[in-house]
Amino acid sequence: MRRPTRLTAAILLALPLALAAPTAAHADPVSSTNGFYVDPGSSAAAWAAANPGDGRAAAISASIAAKPMARWFGNWSGTIGTATGAYVGAAQAAGKLPVLVAYNIPDRDICGGQSAGGAGSAAAYDTWIAAFASGIGSRPAVVVLEPDALGDQSCMTSAQISSRNALLNNAITQFNNKAPNTWVYLDAGNPGWISSSTMAQHLNAAGLSRTHGFSLNVSNFYTTAENTAYAGSVNSTLKSSYGYTKPFTVDTSRNGNGSNGTWCNPAGRKTGTPTQLGGGAEMLLWIKAPGESDGNCGVGAGSAAGQFLPEVAYKMIYGY
Repeated sequence: MRRPTRLTAAILLALPLALAAPTAAHADPVSSTNGFYVDPGSSAAAWAAANPGDGRAAAISASIAAKPMARWFGNWSGTIGTATGAYVGAAQAAGKLPVLVAYNIPDRDICGGQSAGGAGSAAAYDTWIAAFASGIGSRPAVVVLEPDALGDQSCMTSAQISSRNALLNNAITQFNNKAPNTWVYLDAGNPGWISSSTMAQHLNAAGLSRTHGFSLNVSNFYTTAENTAYAGSVNSTLKSSYGYTKPFTVDTSRNGNGSNGTWCNPAGRKTGTPTQLGGGAEMLLWIKAPGESDGNCGVGAGSAAGQFLPEVAYKMIYGY
């Protein structure tokens, strides 16, 4: 497994102070666990348990519900510290590594709109994310921080972007201080969204230097090879402009057939490589749950974002 590069003291002293912020000395959550946690309460597992007589249930149970994948947390999660604490606690009891997604930033999905929502104010988000991190505490975990937040800026004002960057920087501080054995991956969109050089600028402004790494392809369909190439370009800009590089993870949950250029419930997609270490990235993760809708669009017409669609899930297993 590839570890993040640690800069020497001499290099740090040579860098401007604004660029030399080191990553907090986190423990390795991978070596302290034995594989990734399978969420027994995933949408696919819940549907299969409630519909045992459905002809699709066996395939969905075996090919989706039984796979390790992330659980998303937002304003639907109730008391957030209790929710994250219970989830990470269950994973710890099983000796497994949980993957969590923090998805509650104000004006969430501001440009796309399908997953609109988030905390009602900056102050509310600061409180929420601090409780999120406190719920994890010292237990091992992986957190994907705010999908969409850095790619979704084309319709934002400069003041909104500055506010968002402040929120993300504070979120990273909360995890570093309150969840020292968590690896945080700051989300970096996907290869089809914005240029790698622009994404590198966005990541650095949002505090990437103080995280473990960045995540790619969340809820999208680009191949692992395309994401790996994009990550290389992002890291090249990070290195040349800011003096550091970072590990990355790729969401492979729905990239088995690659992208057809549509992001919202395209037909003919397929599940990809199951969650694992390596595979071209530091980790390949199922972050978006296969079968959960992207919104009222495509093959999910009439559904809401996050709604489990068994027919979509079933077809995604086989790629048609």
